[in-house]
Amino acid sequence: MRTRIKICGITRAEDAVEATRLGVDAIGLVFYPPSPRAVTLREAQAIVKSLPPFVTVVGLFVNEARPRIEAVAKETPLDLLQFHGDESAAECSGYGRPWIKAIRMREGCDLAAAEREFADASGLLLDTYQAGIPGGTGLRFDWSRIPETLASRVILAGGLDAENVEQAVRQVRPYAVDVSGGVELSKGIKDAARIQAFIAGVKRGDN
Repeated sequence: MRTRIKICGITRAEDAVEATRLGVDAIGLVFYPPSPRAVTLREAQAIVKSLPPFVTVVGLFVNEARPRIEAVAKETPLDLLQFHGDESAAECSGYGRPWIKAIRMREGCDLAAAEREFADASGLLLDTYQAGIPGGTGLRFDWSRIPETLASRVILAGGLDAENVEQAVRQVRPYAVDVSGGVELSKGIKDAARIQAFIAGVKRGDN
């Protein structure tokens, strides 16, 4: 099965257009104000409006209050919600949209327990743990910690780039890969050549 590709931290419509032209499956919009890749509602709406059909738009939230998530989802056509904080399964549910839960791979993380807790999630996004930073660290974790039985539900993130994504896909066989900093010129500004190289690496890993 082909590994799906999500480019997260999109902040400009032109980057979204170019990423989809190159063949990505999903884009991520960050609704977490402290992030250097955060977007306003108006920016998010402009990005979504620029997209062609059949591209999944993911809204990322970190320990956000339910009323704000509901307001953002009402004003922005989000296809999928991504919860990147300490949310419980109950806090991720009830928005009328599918959702994924990010699991930060800290020492001793029990993936089997996480899979049980978030059984209603469409997938688990596995990211590198760094204290005080909910994501976008640019660091990778030990992929051997991911059991083969979980791979089909995994969206692999954390320090991926064109240099290592082929190995990641071959080793983990995730459902999807998620990249942000690994395809950037600067935080929030994507680079078409790096996106193209990243996609090529995923395709080599699939073969």
